[in-house]
Amino acid sequence: MMLRDWFNGRPRREQLYLLLMSLGFGVWVILQLIILPVSAQKQQMAVNNERAAEVLTRVDAKATRLIALRSAAESSDRSSLTAAISRISKFEGLLVRRLQPNSRGEVQVRFEAVNYDSLVKWLYRLEVTEGLLVIDASIVRSTGVGGVNATIRVADPR
Repeated sequence: MMLRDWFNGRPRREQLYLLLMSLGFGVWVILQLIILPVSAQKQQMAVNNERAAEVLTRVDAKATRLIALRSAAESSDRSSLTAAISRISKFEGLLVRRLQPNSRGEVQVRFEAVNYDSLVKWLYRLEVTEGLLVIDASIVRSTGVGGVNATIRVADPR
């Protein structure tokens, strides 16, 4: 009650000045405690977002380059794998019926009615000379003496 009595004891003009000063002080406090810190945080967030966007751009560029390099390496690996298989097949006199690369970097090779001894030599050259890996092989007898049908899955372990 003392503050109210003191305020009411002042002339009207002084009361108006005090009210205006109180209002101005309240606006200043709100400005200093709420609006300016929020504005500074907003500016800092904008700077952080710009930096994050720059980093994201660099990461995207590097990821795109990495994907391109990987796909180029995989395609060259597959082509070198298929080239090695074709070269050894020709050297051993085997006719490849189907040569099919898959998404795991392996190549499936199909032979029909080939000489068993030539196929075993082909497998030996494939693994020992070229350092390739036979994942699995299915070899069944075909018509004719010493003839087999074979489906072999080959990968490059490197």
